[in-house]
Amino acid sequence: MGKKEIKTNAMRMLDRQKIAYEYETYECDEFADGIQAADMLGYERRLVYKTLVTAGKSGECYVFVIPVEKEIDFKKAARAVGEKSLSMLPLKDLTKVTGYVRGGCTAIGMKKQYPTVIDSSAQDLPFLYVSGGKIGMQLKLSPQDLRRAANAEVADVTV
Repeated sequence: MGKKEIKTNAMRMLDRQKIAYEYETYECDEFADGIQAADMLGYERRLVYKTLVTAGKSGECYVFVIPVEKEIDFKKAARAVGEKSLSMLPLKDLTKVTGYVRGGCTAIGMKKQYPTVIDSSAQDLPFLYVSGGKIGMQLKLSPQDLRRAANAEVADVTV
């Protein structure tokens, strides 16, 4: 009997949309940030993106996908989604809001489709890596396919 392939919500959603992707798993018992994940897997850091979930002044949640080595610019990000201001979603609310845990959060296949913005730095990349929907898994896909799968906009949202 072959080992059963583990499918995350994100992978199921990509399969449903017939979007090509590759995935890689790595040993990781607890949260590792994107830089640690990139280094563990030998990926160029500029190709690895992290998913941040924020809350607007309105109470609405927004998702931002940015390079692991960059910081979100809350002013630019708020402007991009038409909010007065944004702050990070409290960690205790992450799983309840997204269905994903810290370190395994991805913009694809959340419990609900939140407005999503991918940093404009991704546009010219041949591919990028994002979390696969669980700790210890990375997905590799084109920025255009990520945009389509996450129903995302593109804007400059980093410092």
